[in-house]
Amino acid sequence: MIEHTYLNTNVEEQVHQNNGLSSFKNIYRVNKKNSVKHWVLGILIILLIVLFLPWTQNITAKGLVTTLRQADRPQELNTILAGSVKKWYVNEGDYVKAGDTILQLGEVKVDYFDPQLLSRTQQQIVGKSEAIKGYENKATTADVQVAALFEAQQLKLQSLDNKIVQQQLKVTSDSTDIIAVSNELIVTKRQIDAAKLMLDSGAISLVDFERRKVSYQNATAKKVNAENKYLQSKQELTNLRIEKNSTVQEYIDKISKAQGDKYSSISNAATGQADIAKLQNIYASYDIRNKLYYITAPQGGQITKAKKAGIGEFVKEGDMIVEIVPNNIQYAIELFVEPMDLPLIDKGQKVRFVFDGFPAIVFSGWPNNSYGTFGGIVTAVETSVSINGKFRVLVAEDVNDKPWPKLLRMGGGANGIALLKDVPIYYELWRNINGFPPEYYQVEKKEKKK
Repeated sequence: MIEHTYLNTNVEEQVHQNNGLSSFKNIYRVNKKNSVKHWVLGILIILLIVLFLPWTQNITAKGLVTTLRQADRPQELNTILAGSVKKWYVNEGDYVKAGDTILQLGEVKVDYFDPQLLSRTQQQIVGKSEAIKGYENKATTADVQVAALFEAQQLKLQSLDNKIVQQQLKVTSDSTDIIAVSNELIVTKRQIDAAKLMLDSGAISLVDFERRKVSYQNATAKKVNAENKYLQSKQELTNLRIEKNSTVQEYIDKISKAQGDKYSSISNAATGQADIAKLQNIYASYDIRNKLYYITAPQGGQITKAKKAGIGEFVKEGDMIVEIVPNNIQYAIELFVEPMDLPLIDKGQKVRFVFDGFPAIVFSGWPNNSYGTFGGIVTAVETSVSINGKFRVLVAEDVNDKPWPKLLRMGGGANGIALLKDVPIYYELWRNINGFPPEYYQVEKKEKKK
């Protein structure tokens, strides 16, 4: 019979049989103490230590890459005038500087078709200016004429006043002559009356009587002549006074007419000045309009989104021509924060970012120690809710942290991590288990030195 040998599975028997094999003892941990409890104790001690490690509370929010200043954002370049596309000076994708010509427009309104419109308007301005000079000279001449008329009036009136004085003296002299002649007539009248009585008594002859009678008649004639002369003198005096009044009125009319011409010339000059101002305004408008045919870049940047392409294509006032993306952009991130997290965000607060397209490894409780994150500081917090039901927060680059990537582009995505208060890990676990919100705090602001 064949004897079969089977493997002995009894370990203790194998130990007794192979008492001298050390490798066997090591494999099967013969005569070794169990160390599991030491491992468990060590793990518990490590966990206890970890529970007291600092944990940075934070809130997360999604956002987009934008700019800190409005002037750095993509700008639509619109036309001010209606016209037709005449010539393109740039293509989409080209980079331009501020002031570079982008597009030339052609005129489409009949009122501005004349190529000599500016020069003709300038000629009108020159003509109006010459007319104004004529009016001003006429006003100056009228002013001199008024002064001359005033002087002539004074001389004429002075001459008439002298004549009136002389005539008044003559009237006085003639009135004195009348008195003398009247006295003489009274005397001759007495003599003739006495001679008549003497003639009747025969004391004198008829010849003597006739001689006295002739003397009386002569005296009567002298009185009549003297009275006529007096009346004539008075009439001449009246005529002189009338002439004076007539002279005054005459010169008043002449001076009034000269002053009227003066003021009329001044008024025409003022009207001409107003016309010149209007023409200058029109000229300036024409000049500005001619310059607006050439659409220039308001700032340096890249040309994108050309809306009108074909030569001769019509554009309306206010139509978009191209969009310009500025070169030197100071990027910022606009985050959209939930309403319940808004009280936890304050101006000056630090934020960590993970940009789309850039590799990053984020440790939830230790954002500052994460790889591929970038720092930012909250610069503005809007108090009005956005269309998406969240509040907009604007975050600028932290100059004290590593610089943001140069390859950032407008509209790119970004995930923000707003850093809150540092707390122990056990507190954070307890807070999450109980559903409590993060610790609210305000950013410490440095006091200004007085």
